[in-house]
Amino acid sequence: MLAPPSSRKFFSYITGIDPFPIDRSIMLTILLGWLTVAGWQAFAASGGYLSGTIIQGLIVMNNPDYNFERWHGTLLFWAVILIGVLVNTVMLSLLPKIESVILIIHILGFFAILIPLVYMAPHGTASDVFTVFVNGGGWKTTGLSFFVGITGNVFAFLGSDAAIHMSEEIENASINVPRSMMASVVLNGTLGFSMLIAVLFCLGDIKSVIETPTGYPFLAIFQNGVQSLGGATTMGAIVAVLGVCATIALVATSSRMTWSFARDHGLPFWRHLSKVESRSSIPLVSVLTTVTIACLLALINIGSSTAFNQVISLTINGLYASYLIGCGLLLYRRLTGAIATRTAYETNAKIVTESASGETDVINLTWGPFHVPGALGVGINVVGCAYMIVILFFSFWPPTVNPTAATMNYSVLVTGFVILFSMFYYQFYARKIYKGPLVEI
Repeated sequence: MLAPPSSRKFFSYITGIDPFPIDRSIMLTILLGWLTVAGWQAFAASGGYLSGTIIQGLIVMNNPDYNFERWHGTLLFWAVILIGVLVNTVMLSLLPKIESVILIIHILGFFAILIPLVYMAPHGTASDVFTVFVNGGGWKTTGLSFFVGITGNVFAFLGSDAAIHMSEEIENASINVPRSMMASVVLNGTLGFSMLIAVLFCLGDIKSVIETPTGYPFLAIFQNGVQSLGGATTMGAIVAVLGVCATIALVATSSRMTWSFARDHGLPFWRHLSKVESRSSIPLVSVLTTVTIACLLALINIGSSTAFNQVISLTINGLYASYLIGCGLLLYRRLTGAIATRTAYETNAKIVTESASGETDVINLTWGPFHVPGALGVGINVVGCAYMIVILFFSFWPPTVNPTAATMNYSVLVTGFVILFSMFYYQFYARKIYKGPLVEI
């Protein structure tokens, strides 16, 4: 990773690696900031929605006579978000201990679900797991169906950058933040892939699982696998508890992202959003704003869960777009040799680059203590950019051929609105006060 003067937020380091003139650079950072803030706000809302509706699914599983109502899910959504705001305000001093407990629940919960499921459930064959593909969207080829359907899966890979937005509250951030990101990817990737294989082998009848009244196929897999309502409920409750715990972290990260961008004057009402409580050092206004936005978005779910899902699609569109911008610019600087080694930095060496127009520029960029050097680093950036381009492209596709108004994917409208609004906001107001990310040494 790069080591900018301030490691506190993702878009602050973009200003150092983009090759554009300062006015375009500032416009790029405000676009990036809005995409990131909108993406994280939607992420916090999605955490509350998933946790609340999983709890509602558990109620359906235990009470077949229960009348499923969307407004019930919204109330449970609000309850989960309330827990998030309480932990991030009243109980903030206990947050490190709470997160340690969450890690223990996360690991023990993995085995508490995996072992009974693998031991008790009937198993499918390896051929069923690795060679059977289902084209549920009616697409012409299975390959196209795969890429359209992959959007839901990549949601699970979001959020690994959460620690970046908490950098100001982390000691030795240039070392500990990359380590935290890599550790979370390795740990959760290993556990997630293991659980995926186990669930696929214990899937059973795929049609009945998909059509479960709980709304969540994994709950049906648990119940069919262990053949015990109490056991399946316990396994589902572990997932619900972990969802609530994830929402706590999402509220923390989203509020810090909002606060830091407001401190740069990148958001409306920045004077209020950038305030920090003197006694607790909590950006209370930003925390409450994040919670308020999530609760207001939950009202959409009462009228239409489809419309709600289109709004929170910004989680994928906004965050992956911001990742692509950062990764693409970093790749450009790698290929042009515009990033100094630590040795050159410590000797105050300057790197001079030449643009296509022949203009020279002195770049004060240096690698931080944690980065992948040489051709391997370039290859990782290339693969990363290609991956994110594919994800973004297919994230705007409808789930099925010939979609109706109810099943159409409107995420391009939501993402387009955020982009256009950020540009209008910058042109007609923010350009007077927004000068790019503020760097504190």
